[in-house]
Amino acid sequence: MDHQANTQPAENATHVGRFAPSPTGRMHLGNIFTAVISWLSARKAGGKWILRIEDLDPQRSKMEYARLIEDDLLWLGLTWDEGGTGNKGPHGPYLQSMRGDIYASAMEKLKETGLTYPCLCTRADIMATQAPHQSDGRIIYQGTCRPSHMPSRPQDSLPPSRPHATRLYVPDEDIPFSDTIYGGCTTNLAKHCGDFVLQRADKAWAYQLAVVVDDAMMGITEVVRGNDLLLSTAQQLYLYRLLGLKAPAYAHLPLICNRQGQRLSKRDESASMHEIRKTHTPEQVLGHIAHLAGLIPDNTPCTLSGLIPLFSWDAIPHKTHITI
Repeated sequence: MDHQANTQPAENATHVGRFAPSPTGRMHLGNIFTAVISWLSARKAGGKWILRIEDLDPQRSKMEYARLIEDDLLWLGLTWDEGGTGNKGPHGPYLQSMRGDIYASAMEKLKETGLTYPCLCTRADIMATQAPHQSDGRIIYQGTCRPSHMPSRPQDSLPPSRPHATRLYVPDEDIPFSDTIYGGCTTNLAKHCGDFVLQRADKAWAYQLAVVVDDAMMGITEVVRGNDLLLSTAQQLYLYRLLGLKAPAYAHLPLICNRQGQRLSKRDESASMHEIRKTHTPEQVLGHIAHLAGLIPDNTPCTLSGLIPLFSWDAIPHKTHITI
């Protein structure tokens, strides 16, 4: 199966997609599923595709994993127009570990709203306050360190002298959004997560702040990711609102799970790209992904150029997970 198609972006592309992996291990089939769908969506629209390396975790992130991610993408033929470890493009650097000054500037803007405050709570402190019925793994901050009166100016609230995180006050209101897969969604941040962290006590930047700032500055118009991040969308939309930034469209894909119904992780050796590349060609992997995505009826080898004209969001299974 191969149709001639232009795999390069239009010069004045208005569609900008991205793939933003964390270099904490070798990619697995679920990561590749997301990358391929995001890439196909961008190329079908004649748009650009950016590779951003989300290496915020200094303990687990390694440059060797980032380079393996690039090698796996290129093995499949997934080329990017900006980003990567080479920081190619006008919106760099494309490694989050190099963007601390940018996040600090955004933090200052958020402090000016008077909605941030220092938090001394440890994870153990927060877990101790969780209700017994809360068994879905979410941690809801109960506002232990939240001031009884939010200051109107940042200088009205002095941070404690000991290490502390910085949290953002969230309102008790429903935040609606539309998802390409799930349609209309609504999340109440106060009930879903409570006031969330912008910067940890060890001064590492939180994912929610970094991803919003990066997507906005890089001109991302479509975010494609797994549905395990669906509920974080409202947190990010709240930050977009406070920072006066334009939010992208979101598409949350079903998670790829093993036969036991467990979502794939980087510890699953059998589904890692290290093992997959030993026994499969790029065309076989792409055909498998295309079949899982509903783009082709059978699991037959495909090329990327052949899949571009076949791509449609209507074909993607509208369910929470896909078992392989």
